[in-house]
Amino acid sequence: MILVLEASTASAKALLFDPRKAAAVKMAGAVYPYEVSHLGGVAGAQDARAVFSLLVTLGREMADGADIEAVVPTGTFHSMLVCDKAMAPVTPAFTWEYAGAAATAAELRRSPEYTERYYHRTGCMVHALYPAFQLLHLKREGFCFSDIALFTQSGYHFWRLTGERRETRSTISGSGLLNTHRREYDGELLAEIGVVAGQLGHLADYRETVPLSAEGARLLGVKSGIPVVPSYPDGALNQVAAGALVPGIMTCSIGTSAALRLSVSSPFIPETPSTWCYLSPVSWMIGAATNGACNCVDWAKNNLFPHSSYAEVEKEPIDFSQAPFFLPFLFGERCPGWLDSRQGGFLRLRASHSAKDMYFSVLEGILFNLYQCFESLCGIAGSPRQIQLSGGILNSPVWKQMCADIFGQEMNCAKISQASLLGGALVGMAAIGYLDDLASYKVETREIVTPDAARHGLFAERYRTYLELYHQEYHEEMPCAAA
Repeated sequence: MILVLEASTASAKALLFDPRKAAAVKMAGAVYPYEVSHLGGVAGAQDARAVFSLLVTLGREMADGADIEAVVPTGTFHSMLVCDKAMAPVTPAFTWEYAGAAATAAELRRSPEYTERYYHRTGCMVHALYPAFQLLHLKREGFCFSDIALFTQSGYHFWRLTGERRETRSTISGSGLLNTHRREYDGELLAEIGVVAGQLGHLADYRETVPLSAEGARLLGVKSGIPVVPSYPDGALNQVAAGALVPGIMTCSIGTSAALRLSVSSPFIPETPSTWCYLSPVSWMIGAATNGACNCVDWAKNNLFPHSSYAEVEKEPIDFSQAPFFLPFLFGERCPGWLDSRQGGFLRLRASHSAKDMYFSVLEGILFNLYQCFESLCGIAGSPRQIQLSGGILNSPVWKQMCADIFGQEMNCAKISQASLLGGALVGMAAIGYLDDLASYKVETREIVTPDAARHGLFAERYRTYLELYHQEYHEEMPCAAA
């Protein structure tokens, strides 16, 4: 069996996968939410040791009694922590939710020359979510980077399991520290921060496995020496599981945050910052992502309906023709406007509106923001021939249908909601010789959600109003025409 261990934004996940029965996708999995996801109450600041401890505890339970042939740790884009010479964390693990670098990023964005140069080298925008600017912020606060080591959170987990420091180019491409054209650390940016490449992990791919250490084996309750695969981020693994490593297939994953992605054969960076360009396990991918998705839905449900289940709240949809509007920027904005200080909330809210009206407006607003991203992507790369939908949205029949209606496109729903875990298993198969070509994997579709033409027309009209409100609520002047 292959053991996949994923540290996502909000939970630890594990999967046992039988590579000999891959066609039938024989698997068993589990998810453990982090009990305290934000260290010290600061959003996006996590205790790296606690996350690792929960991950290996889950992994040990999953591996109990199984013959484990390979371990595949995976994580997320946009994480970073600083460790001392003994590899003990001296900062939290900062995730994409951490906004501490917002002022630093906003100051740098005021220079169109700096913003354009950085964007076209890295495929990343000058924005607080990227570890590059979190590190620049720490430097400006007086942090000394001598005698330290830098890890992504998943790279830290790889080191804890093997004793070796390796990072995949895919993971680092989402840190803002990689020159996406050369596929190497960007020396100019590292010098600006005050670090050197040797303080980060060796850049590797899934073929460069490392044996599980004796300590890693003890923690997981398996034999030492089995291969451990360098860690990839969930966004890249979604491309693998969706069979979207070939052009024309767009993935739409809606979990804590949301993202749209397309695979391309070479770096694709538009003149005006709007979309991003990262690396997948085999090539490049372009995309756009939002900060607000299931995190906004959780906020709405917990505050408006604290004693009801999601299914109960969503049992009977509302009349959207009379609904308020919601700007889903409770956690700032990523794409398309890249304004980390943007704030969200309800607009055109009246006393006649109910809590249910507000809840469904949250679902709609999240999808409107994602549709903005869809328009940006299609504007530079053309329309996809297929969209693969995955993530927590698959648990909500109402929200899935809204997604198809707003996009006016068929949504091919993945067979499992945790597509990134399956992607990790497929990478593990390729690493140990069960799969010759990652791009050859054919995804099994569970269902196809077809848009309703009448509802698409209603949502199209409301989307135009949403865009008006979006631009009215815009405050910071940015060197980005997309805003």
